[in-house]
Amino acid sequence: MSKSPDDAPTAAADAPAGTPSGATAGRSRYGSVRLAHGSGGKLSLELIQELFVAEFGNAPLAELTDAAILENRPGRLAFCTDSHTVTPTFFPGGDIGRLAVAGTVNDLAVMGATPAYLTAAFLLEEGYDMEELERVVRSMKATADEAGVAIVAGDTKVLERGKGDGLFVNTAGVGFLPDDVRMGASEIRPGDKILVNGTLGDHGIAVMSRREGLDIGVDLESDVAPLTGLLARVREVAPNVRFMRDVTRGGLAAVGNEIVLDRPWGLRIFDVAVPIHDVVEDVSEMLGIDPLLAANEGKVLLVVPPDEADAALGAMKAHPHGREAAIIGDIVKEPAGTPIVETAYGSRRILEMPIEEQLPRIC
Repeated sequence: MSKSPDDAPTAAADAPAGTPSGATAGRSRYGSVRLAHGSGGKLSLELIQELFVAEFGNAPLAELTDAAILENRPGRLAFCTDSHTVTPTFFPGGDIGRLAVAGTVNDLAVMGATPAYLTAAFLLEEGYDMEELERVVRSMKATADEAGVAIVAGDTKVLERGKGDGLFVNTAGVGFLPDDVRMGASEIRPGDKILVNGTLGDHGIAVMSRREGLDIGVDLESDVAPLTGLLARVREVAPNVRFMRDVTRGGLAAVGNEIVLDRPWGLRIFDVAVPIHDVVEDVSEMLGIDPLLAANEGKVLLVVPPDEADAALGAMKAHPHGREAAIIGDIVKEPAGTPIVETAYGSRRILEMPIEEQLPRIC
């Protein structure tokens, strides 16, 4: 990871008696994270070189300079950051490492950018299991490869035992987008179609079920995934996509409210068209949770001109992360500034903006 001057190697005063010296020694010999792993000294350097650099493996990172020097590309730059906290760290279908990489990559991809570089900062609690940390790092590398990005810089801090709750990860990302890409809520027009790439609420319910030890009878998995490939394919066949947003905390309800806020049009969702896994439906009903408010980490909402909607839908269904894609609604002139849900019987309700988080610590 890139180092600041304050992170320069100092001494091995915290190394245990009999600890092998040198950066080539095995990285799991300590068993758990020690305060010295964040001291900027010998153990910090070993952790950086033997785990992060070895696993993420790329030239800018291996330089261990204060900042990564990167090749620029024509066009505009997209830049974002996100912090990740989830309990448990490992859940059905993913873990905090895959979550961190996919979340940042998706934030870039929905802007029309091609993600290229990430940074990763780790806040580790003293005593955190070293093998678990290695699993997280390997998962981050695999997800970064899947998304076509490199993790080129980062930081490590160790918090005292009892003050860190295990592991937090912050990721920041850079992507590039051509000058002619124009997407956003201001581009949306009445008559446009609304699409999603699959079942909603899987991530939130899967994580909560594991956390609470619920026996839901089937192996429901989180949808966490990088969506770069899927969105690139959609834009090939539907070049005039108006708007894209990854559907994370607050679920479909949050995104639906955000894109109509102060706009001269509204949106209509057909409830029978929204894909929801039967288990998510059942657990949500049992716990009093609206699945339209539940979090996702591999789902995206698109607003597409009506003459490109079928092509976009076909492209998503042909991709592994979009097989259950659906057209779920449209943009309407009235009521302006309001998202509504319409049932098969024609009744309507307002899709309310979530007031507080239904399921904390899930992303």
